[in-house]
Amino acid sequence: MKLTYLGHSAFEIFTKDQKILIDPFLVKSPNYDINDVTNIFVTHAHSDHLGSAIEISRKNKAKITAIFELANYCSSKGAITTGINLGGKISYLWGKVSAVPAFHSSSTPEGFYGGCPCGFIFEIENHVIYHAGDTCLNQEMKTVCELYKPDISILPVGGYFTMDIDEAVKASEWLGSNTIIPMHYNTFDLISVNINSFKEKLEKIGKTPLILDIGAPVEL
Repeated sequence: MKLTYLGHSAFEIFTKDQKILIDPFLVKSPNYDINDVTNIFVTHAHSDHLGSAIEISRKNKAKITAIFELANYCSSKGAITTGINLGGKISYLWGKVSAVPAFHSSSTPEGFYGGCPCGFIFEIENHVIYHAGDTCLNQEMKTVCELYKPDISILPVGGYFTMDIDEAVKASEWLGSNTIIPMHYNTFDLISVNINSFKEKLEKIGKTPLILDIGAPVEL
């Protein structure tokens, strides 16, 4: 399995012949090849997470999985969708995905309610990967640790709209993951951070920071 950071909160998971996208806002990867995408997961309706999901779904017949209201919105725009809600788990050919709480807001580009935000737990090829979506630090992360035991957690660190570096370090303790991947930083001035500070603080508590270069796949 390969994981590729596409910038902001966007990731590609490639496993066998499956090409899975999460929050495909691709301003940092404008040349990304959207062909052959098989599944898309969207944590909430804000444009910097919904991104190109609808376009990609229509082009590839790729199914978007999102919270029920957001799935209905995408379907109304011609996308193929399946709705999920918090606590739900769906099986796919390549593994399982659960929707878990995120503390944020969610509205469509037109300003309509987009359902509650969420994070996703991917159970795939002997890994449990937690993509937190946009969220503050919250006690639900302790439940994620207890129930799912993620070995990899992908956390926002940019502050202002989400938790910041120090809160993400605390989240990594609560989640129990050894490997921590930062996201949602340095896309805009408001979320600019010194990512080396995050790396140093994680290493001090015995965690493994995985700072991914945009567009460079890593084997998991």
